[in-house]
Amino acid sequence: MGNPAGVRRDFDALEKRRFQAIRLLERGENQSAIARQVKVVRQTVARWVQQYRAQGKSALRKAGRAGRKPRLSEKDGQRLQTLLLQGPERLGYETPLWTCPRVAHLITQEFGVRYHEGHVWKILVGLGWSPQRPTGRARERNEKQIRQWKKKVWPAIKKKRFAKGAFSSSSTKAD
Repeated sequence: MGNPAGVRRDFDALEKRRFQAIRLLERGENQSAIARQVKVVRQTVARWVQQYRAQGKSALRKAGRAGRKPRLSEKDGQRLQTLLLQGPERLGYETPLWTCPRVAHLITQEFGVRYHEGHVWKILVGLGWSPQRPTGRARERNEKQIRQWKKKVWPAIKKKRFAKGAFSSSSTKAD
């Protein structure tokens, strides 16, 4: 089932629950009562008891971190942060925008580690960077003319509201 999106598992708290369940078992509580107290299903308690009886308390200890170990070390992450702050122009790109493919290229070039472009954003978020989208504006844009158009032309062509009591052509009011 897992956790809701964005909620991290607390491995220390999970280990505590397992040991609490074993203490309750040793006091003579049945598995259903233990499950209610530690807020898990009975089958989970049964699995913990089975592991405890087969391998002792070591079987209930936390396993450590979940998932694959990162290919970039913490030190590499700090160095990547420094390189990102220098800008993509340093790598020969024309625009000062970091895209996932560009960051993936930087990581491959500097650290010899290949990441798929679609996963680079996870590294960036881990470094405290957030996705940004450039505003799509033409370089030839004339702000003064745009302001004048918004003040004069737009109000003249904008759709007018109906007067009170007037109905649109799609009105269903009976005569």
